[in-house]
Amino acid sequence: MDFYRSHVLVCGGTGCVSSGSATIEDMFNDALKAKGLEKEVKIVRTGCFGLCEAGPICIVYPEGSFYSRVEQKDVERIVDEHLLKGRIVKDLLYVDKSANVTEIQTSINDVTFYKKQKRVALKNCGVINPEVIDEYIAFDGYQALGKALTQMTPGEVIDEMKKSGLRGRGGGGFPTGLKWEFAAKSEGDIKYVACNADEGDPGAFMDRSVLEGDPHAIIEAMAIAAYAIGAEKGYVYIRAEYPIAVKRLGIAIAQANEMGLLGKNIFGTDFNFEMEIRLGAGAFVCGEETALIASIEGERGMPRPKPPFPAQKGIFGKPTIINNVETYAVVPQIILNGASWFTSFGTEKSPGTKVFALGGKINNTGLVEIPMGTPLREVIFDIGGGIPNGRKFKAVQTGGPSGGCLTEAHLDTPIDFDTLTALGSMMGSGGMIVVDDTNCMVDFARFFLDFTVDESCGKCVPCREGTKRMLEILEKITSGNGTLEDLDRLEDLGHSIKDSSLCGLGQTAPNPVLSTLKYFRDEYIAHVVDKKCPAGMCQDLLSIVITDGCIGCTACKRVCPVDAISGEVKQNHVIDQAKCIKCGACIPKCPKKVIVKQ
Repeated sequence: MDFYRSHVLVCGGTGCVSSGSATIEDMFNDALKAKGLEKEVKIVRTGCFGLCEAGPICIVYPEGSFYSRVEQKDVERIVDEHLLKGRIVKDLLYVDKSANVTEIQTSINDVTFYKKQKRVALKNCGVINPEVIDEYIAFDGYQALGKALTQMTPGEVIDEMKKSGLRGRGGGGFPTGLKWEFAAKSEGDIKYVACNADEGDPGAFMDRSVLEGDPHAIIEAMAIAAYAIGAEKGYVYIRAEYPIAVKRLGIAIAQANEMGLLGKNIFGTDFNFEMEIRLGAGAFVCGEETALIASIEGERGMPRPKPPFPAQKGIFGKPTIINNVETYAVVPQIILNGASWFTSFGTEKSPGTKVFALGGKINNTGLVEIPMGTPLREVIFDIGGGIPNGRKFKAVQTGGPSGGCLTEAHLDTPIDFDTLTALGSMMGSGGMIVVDDTNCMVDFARFFLDFTVDESCGKCVPCREGTKRMLEILEKITSGNGTLEDLDRLEDLGHSIKDSSLCGLGQTAPNPVLSTLKYFRDEYIAHVVDKKCPAGMCQDLLSIVITDGCIGCTACKRVCPVDAISGEVKQNHVIDQAKCIKCGACIPKCPKKVIVKQ
């Protein structure tokens, strides 16, 4: 075994890879060889660290020095100063954007973004090389599977999962242990387990990051689930748009097979289990379990009526359990540490943690994992670092296209399944999009509804036709042609679609519209009565004008692409509204800041 005095962990998640971390990793290896340090310092490619806005990220251990936004030109300095001379390069360290932090954080342990998290599903992400099974094993990997197969009966595994209170992290929040029990009791000589890694919500990347950073956890969990219900075959249904996750999962499956952790007679028992990857084509509806089953079977991904439920009749008509990536990710730890450990954090009805993808108008975009019941304010302002550019927090959309908006009045709301549902939103898979006072909530709702209209499979009339009618009304409102009666129609349509759609896509599609109507009705009224967009986002309701104070410098006139601005030098200029295309190119060019949106 080789021993190293230092380890440099380089983020190999999709975000950092897209920013050039693979090249930075190669440059570190080349620089170490050039300095003769390759036997003293090891470069480790990990999964996502979570703080995506700071990428590419490199962390040097044992100090834990957190280098952010590392560029190619920085590699030589880190090697020369830190790894060779032992001097931390302070100007390359991460600068904490969280409130009340004024000093440079020299270690990852000092960063506020991580201090208030509880990493369970993300335990190994950013810690191990996901392509090396020995590293997963070194962090207690496959011990839970060994315990389940050699010390527990299938029924005891299910009982432990029921005691843990783990609820499905894919959106519905159904008790995982209960789902497994239904499948175990279903009659059938063949059963299946499946992992839903289709993750289609805009702004969501929780499952992708877990698969990229800790794929063996999913393999181990699915094997435990298969043992519990009596299955011997598992499918991971994953988006083809996740090439890094697909690659690393394939490597992990091959490694597990080679070590006898998949295949025949696992751990010397009579339990057999094999896994297969199935690629999805990116259809949002395939996140719904029956549509996912149809796609695995080679059919068009369209939902089927329930009952029968998948636990009774699933893949190829056989009893099947389907859980998403995050749900599986915590299963080995529950089996290894016990249900009481898992219920020691979170809330009574929503134990454990939840991973969220923080995005939108937030300083610390990235992945966070918090105990259930954590107040929304703590997530947005402590972990998330607040709103950029001193803007005012307006709302947060939880649950993606299936969820709804929460406002400033809800900042002290504890985050759990039941509380979010009661407020007209939902947990969903964990997307959390923050908006500030420059966002138009009518247009915001239109964006999500436009997405669900595109993604509807078209099988049932309420979803296929009803969401289109809702979108038409929203477009009518944002173009300045809406009426107060349209607001009533939106609500009536929304409730009808929720009550009559076949699957979860249609049943939740109206949520963004209904929640914004509930909490931001004044903005809708401004659009239809005053014919104004208070946020200045809806182009058809927008005018760009030059107010008092114009000095006639002609800077605005020179950048206007359609010659809509007229005026002589040192005289007031005016904008011809008939010509203006509202591109806004003139606004930042005005030295006196007198060109405004109205």
